[in-house]
Amino acid sequence: MSGPGPLKKAPKDELPFDPEDGPFDSGVLLSVTSPTRSLASFPSVGPGPSRRGPPSEGEDGAPGEKRGEGLEQERVDSAYGSSSLIDSLLAGCAGDPPGKEEPAPEASPGPAPTQAPWQALAYISEDGDTLLHLAIIHEVQDLALDIISLVPTEMAEVQNDLFQTPLHLAVYLDQAEVVRALVLKGVNLDLQDRNGNTALHVACEQQHLNCAHILLQDKEPPESPRGAQHREWQDLKIQNWQGLACLHIATLKKNLSLISLLLKRKADISIKEGTSGKTPLHLAVELKDRGLVSYLLQNGAQVDAAMFNGCTPLHLAVGRKDATIASILCQSGADTLLRNMEDETAQDLADGNNDLLALLPFDDLKISGKLVVCSE
Repeated sequence: MSGPGPLKKAPKDELPFDPEDGPFDSGVLLSVTSPTRSLASFPSVGPGPSRRGPPSEGEDGAPGEKRGEGLEQERVDSAYGSSSLIDSLLAGCAGDPPGKEEPAPEASPGPAPTQAPWQALAYISEDGDTLLHLAIIHEVQDLALDIISLVPTEMAEVQNDLFQTPLHLAVYLDQAEVVRALVLKGVNLDLQDRNGNTALHVACEQQHLNCAHILLQDKEPPESPRGAQHREWQDLKIQNWQGLACLHIATLKKNLSLISLLLKRKADISIKEGTSGKTPLHLAVELKDRGLVSYLLQNGAQVDAAMFNGCTPLHLAVGRKDATIASILCQSGADTLLRNMEDETAQDLADGNNDLLALLPFDDLKISGKLVVCSE
């Protein structure tokens, strides 16, 4: 019997990962030694080159910079409005750092230790993006769906340094199937990004109606993987840091389909935004959109809803000299004598405009600025 043959070198993609070359997450060494077919696009998870941009002239680099620092610099991966396909990022995920090569070690006799491919799913980039974030950013939908099926729910809702979850990015890029998979996974729909936007805020801002339909699912929410009896419905009262709820954004976009969908899901049609107390009807008046004003009134908007300063939609219409919208409001029962915090009625704001004054009959009498009440 002949002796054992010469030892063979391990394939390149089965090289052991050098701890000095790759990041650690919760003590798990990141490596892909036996990638599945869906992970073939990411054969290695080395940290890759920095994507924060070069230092300004006269400045040195910032070795050891912590995650979250330098956010004021331009991001080229998951920032809304940036390119969704960044070749340099893919190169960074697919290869080892430039200028360093490790010789292939001789394979030891006997079966090689098996390393689980799922370890690669623990990858987190210097900007806080997980492998799921990156798959969505680069629109590798099959990979994203595979990752969603493999990882626990908590990993599927990790927020990056801009507080974006994979769901935020999938909605922004209108990846409806990925959005559906994440919703069925049971991720938290109410997580907010650095601007305070939930995924539904993003859907309304981008006017992605399909994604909004999925987020505002018709069926009963899936059972919670965290042990609760069931998930709560999407909270439609959440406001972003500008004080806007989803219905405010849909109104500002003049998107009747989104408005109708939100109202069908029991959104408060007279919800006040957080900065000045404007309702969607106030916003529609400011937009001078007569059709939108009529639509909101027909669906139950409070015609005399007051802002924090006491102004009603009629105050805004008259102040903007919009007789047509003022007429629509008056026909819907607007009170012409309500006063704002400046003690002004809509009549006071008419300022001699005959078209407006014709809509606002003088039912009161003033002497020296004081209201005179006639008794019967």
